Amino acid sequence: MGRTLVKAKLVPVYLAQRDAEFDRQVTMLRHLLADQAELLPAAALGAPLPEADAVILPQLLGAAYSRVDELRHIGLPLVVMTSEFGTMSMWDWEIVSYLRAEGIELIAPFSLQQAQVTCRTLALKRDLRRTTFLVYQDNPGEGHQASIFKRFYWWEDECSQRIRSQFGLRIVRKSFRELGASAAHIPEEEAQSACDRHPIAAEGVSPSALRAAFKLYLAVQRDIAQDDSIRAVGINCLNESRFSDTTPCLAANLLYEERGLTWGCEADTVSMVSQYILHVSLAAPAMMSNLYPFLMGQVALKHERIPVFPDVADPENHILIAHCGYFGLMPASFATDWVLKPKVLAIVGENAAVVDARLATGEITLAKLGPTLGEIVAVEGKLEGYVQYPGSDCLNGGVVSVPDGCKLVQRLPSHHCIIVPGHRLGEIELIAKVFGLRVEAI
Repeated sequence: MGRTLVKAKLVPVYLAQRDAEFDRQVTMLRHLLADQAELLPAAALGAPLPEADAVILPQLLGAAYSRVDELRHIGLPLVVMTSEFGTMSMWDWEIVSYLRAEGIELIAPFSLQQAQVTCRTLALKRDLRRTTFLVYQDNPGEGHQASIFKRFYWWEDECSQRIRSQFGLRIVRKSFRELGASAAHIPEEEAQSACDRHPIAAEGVSPSALRAAFKLYLAVQRDIAQDDSIRAVGINCLNESRFSDTTPCLAANLLYEERGLTWGCEADTVSMVSQYILHVSLAAPAMMSNLYPFLMGQVALKHERIPVFPDVADPENHILIAHCGYFGLMPASFATDWVLKPKVLAIVGENAAVVDARLATGEITLAKLGPTLGEIVAVEGKLEGYVQYPGSDCLNGGVVSVPDGCKLVQRLPSHHCIIVPGHRLGEIELIAKVFGLRVEAI
């Protein structure tokens, strides 16, 4: 799903004498992880190692108890995959526990899916060092709803520096004003031709509004065409909406489906990094939206211009999810239903359009990097259904139940959060180990 990354480079290491069992396991892993990893020539513990993303231990023996210092000084992540199924063997549970007690952090998947997530994350960690996120903004916080937008940490230079330091990726900023002007100068005929080439589901969107949306798509496409390092794009589309007569929702959909680019609503770079890491590592849909915990009461109701929250049995453990009038921006390939509709929010232009889309109901995980980027906070919940408030800023929102709404409000980093289908906490813990992050499970 999305952009295909390079494979993880893993060097198999043997602890004692290399034997036929070790070689059989290496061969098995090379087959099981063919799409996610390249297994390099094997090396003995203590020997010089080639450049790699991690050491893989295909075989654990009692010799591990006496070689703790050598394992401790390898300097690469250690991944244990000792069973024929690409996982840690049950019989190695004790050795793994011993080594962890000695301060050696091991990644020990207990399903093939977890093993694949580990490999994708290792490859991603290397790839991020040559990755660029492109953000369009001019003077964030000075436009519409300045009293809200000027509070956000993602505008701070400190935030960008932390992203660079922690993950190695670059954030490049360009002018939204100039992008909007460039889009406005694209001829109507060119925009119509793009419409004809990309038939989409639209409802109530005027022909001129549709062409405007395609103009912005074409303008962004031109900007990124020559730079393959760009893996995500964001626009300060609400706060600085005066720079464009449309919104980038259609562009976000097309650029994902064509190039695997993820999108950052409101140019929220912390959400962009969180979303990109989760999407690529899990090979699963990952989208951003706003969370409105029922516990927030009138603050949330007023912002969405709705009278009451939905009637549920335990409101303190429920959240309304909505963004720009609907559930949230996502590519059509993530959704069970996807339609481009006219704008909802008053602060965007009359020509603007927005996506009304739905994820499948059922188990989901909410997650986001913390503000200092040293941890990832996650909660497993359930998307129970959708609710509509005609005439409001929530025409189609999601209703989500969580185990502890109070802890969520206290510990989740922001009103912006990433939503991933399924309960994925175990896999997120593996992702965190690869990146050296703490995990806070709510």
